[in-house]
Amino acid sequence: MPHDPIIFAPEGSVTRLRAIMAALRDPDTGCPWDIEQDFASIAPYTIEEAYEVADAIEKADWPALQGELGDLLLQVVYHAQMAEEAGHFTFADVARGISDKMVARHPHVFGDAEREKSAAQQVQDWETVKAAERAARAQGGVLDDVALGLPALMRAVKLQKRAARVGFDWPDTVQVLDKIAEESAELVEARETLTHDEITEEMGDLLFVMANLARHLQVDPEEALRAANAKFTRRFR
Repeated sequence: MPHDPIIFAPEGSVTRLRAIMAALRDPDTGCPWDIEQDFASIAPYTIEEAYEVADAIEKADWPALQGELGDLLLQVVYHAQMAEEAGHFTFADVARGISDKMVARHPHVFGDAEREKSAAQQVQDWETVKAAERAARAQGGVLDDVALGLPALMRAVKLQKRAARVGFDWPDTVQVLDKIAEESAELVEARETLTHDEITEEMGDLLFVMANLARHLQVDPEEALRAANAKFTRRFR
């Protein structure tokens, strides 16, 4: 079966990339490895590529960023191709959905809302729109759509932010620090008597409160830990 001529066109385009992916997934003439993959097997690669994008940004390596963004785009095209094959949705549906969402979430640009707002006010408006979207999807609770696949520290902060919106939060950092001291003391006192699973649970509690402290201090815990890792690496060399 002849391939789509656009595959060999020198111009780079999303259309060309989609044609390449369709050819790779062709059950008769495609690549055996690509054909065997499914959403679950590709998901770890998607996460890895997103981290590699972040790494290139951290290093201000713009040629690398170009390549990593291409790798990440490939992941989007891959998932969309598999979804189209299964009859779930198409790449066009993905593009249309995010376009509609961005227009709806920026009424100060695309609608009649007041544009002269602070960034903080715009974030508040954004959260209001997202809350309405969640309600329209009939989700049962404020935590229901916090993605399970997020890095643990990032997910902890998102869960805490959601809970804080409905009043479940410490009023200040002093109480968070007190809780950290409490959790640390429990871990120190019981480390000789707890099972490994219980120690893991206590360690999780401590990390969760540490993430909460970062949120109260307006520090991204993932970014802070990345910086600490980098500092350790520099000093260890």
